[in-house]
Amino acid sequence: MNKEQFLHQLQLSLRNISIEERQEILQDYEEYFAIGLEEGKTEEEISKALGSPKQIAKELVASAHIEKVEHSASAGNIMRAVWAVIGLGFFNLVIVLGPFIGLVALLFAGWVVSLSFILSPLGVLFNMIMGDFWLFDVFSAIGLCGIGIFVGIGMLFATKALTKGFIRYLQFNVSLVKGGLKHE
Repeated sequence: MNKEQFLHQLQLSLRNISIEERQEILQDYEEYFAIGLEEGKTEEEISKALGSPKQIAKELVASAHIEKVEHSASAGNIMRAVWAVIGLGFFNLVIVLGPFIGLVALLFAGWVVSLSFILSPLGVLFNMIMGDFWLFDVFSAIGLCGIGIFVGIGMLFATKALTKGFIRYLQFNVSLVKGGLKHE
C-alpha cells in the first residue's frame, strides 16, 4: 500500500472524529512517511511498518472518545467511548461490555431505590384517599423518605466515582490493545 492509499484509508476510517483532529492526525502520518522516505525506505515499507490504517483509526477514535468523556462525562459520551473501545476487538466485547452493564445496572438499581423511598409519602396519601389510614404508615413513610434522600446523596457520589473509575478502566483497555502496558 502506498502513501496515498494509506492516508486515504486512514481518513475514511477517522470519520467519527472532528475535522481538526482528523487533519492533525493525517499531517502526523504524512510526516512519518516523509521521515521514512528520508531514511531510504519505500512507501510500502513505511505503510507496512505503521500497520493497518483501520486499526490505527479504531485506536485513535477510541482515545478521542475517552478524552471527550474526561472533559464532559455525559451518558452519550460514555456510550460512544464504550463502543469505540469495544470496536478495538472482540476480546473487549466481553472485557468492557460485561462490567459496563453490571455498573449501569447497579447504579440504576440504587437510583430506583432512592427515588422510591423518597416518593413513599405519596403511598400514604393514596392510602388516605382510599380510607385506609394508619399513623404508623405516616412515620414509616417519613423514615423511608429520609433514608431515600441519604441513599440519593450516596448514589450521586457513587455515580461520579464509578464514572471516573470506568473511564480509567477504558483507558487501561485501550493501552492494552495498543501494545501492552508500559513499564516505567
